Amino acid sequence: MPLRVACQMDPIDRIDIAGDSTFALLLEAQRRRHSLFYYTPPNLALHQGRLLARGASLHVEDRVGDHYQLSEPRTVDLSELDAVLLRQDPPFDLAYITTTHLLERIHPRTLVVNDPSNVRNAPEKVFVLDFLDLMPPTLVTRSPDDVRRFRAEHKDIILKPLYGNGGSSIFRVAPGDTNLNSLVELFLTVFREPFMVQQYRPEVRAGDKRIILVDGEVAGAINRVPAADETRSNLHVGGTAAATELTARDREICARLGPELKRRGLIFTGIDVIGPYLTEINVTSPTGIRQVKAFGGPDIAALIWDAIEAKAAAR
Repeated sequence: MPLRVACQMDPIDRIDIAGDSTFALLLEAQRRRHSLFYYTPPNLALHQGRLLARGASLHVEDRVGDHYQLSEPRTVDLSELDAVLLRQDPPFDLAYITTTHLLERIHPRTLVVNDPSNVRNAPEKVFVLDFLDLMPPTLVTRSPDDVRRFRAEHKDIILKPLYGNGGSSIFRVAPGDTNLNSLVELFLTVFREPFMVQQYRPEVRAGDKRIILVDGEVAGAINRVPAADETRSNLHVGGTAAATELTARDREICARLGPELKRRGLIFTGIDVIGPYLTEINVTSPTGIRQVKAFGGPDIAALIWDAIEAKAAAR
């Protein structure tokens, strides 16, 4: 049965449809004849207990330069819809957190994907700390002394903000690099919260694997290989997508995470694995489904909508 679906996302005119997972979800929803309502986070409001969104009906086409049409601008009571896709990109800041508090007021009566309270409680580099035994050596701190001791032990390290995204502000400090103190000073100036320090894993030169899980089950994977002059493997900073296979270790990691992802209502998640190590659990706005399909993998957008439809029917 067709669903009435809203999508809370960033401005649709700015997305790169070739690699955008939200766009893939919208195409599949439209193929299934679900009605689509589009709005951006600033157009969400709570009025007398009613959660309202100002937006428009949306039609999408897989055509670069002409990928969307908006019509019938209006304000919608989101509690009257069947589902809301929470698909705005980080930064995971107070503006983002506020939208999760607002959406929590209609979920699960209106199904929000992913569950807004658990999105709020599971930022990428914090939720993963529940599985430290699967991770490389990791430190979360604001202490320069802690960082220096960690580097003395592990030699080659990575510094990254705790709430960053897309590879932004990630630095490798290799043995002999004299920039560590300056970088720590920079992080202390720019970020109010602690930051993350990890042992650098040379396996990343062979790729940083993105594994996508749907309702706790493995759905597909893609490898992201960093450019020769880059530490980061993110596709939008020059990483190259490549086909990949899951190893026994990958499946072990997924088996550990899957039940907890399902319990938390995190229907669409993407985990990052470097060699034998888990590094992140992406729940806010995971990506990768178009790349998986492009390399002959499953249609993950269809799997996600299968899960959404089943949960909506069970309400």
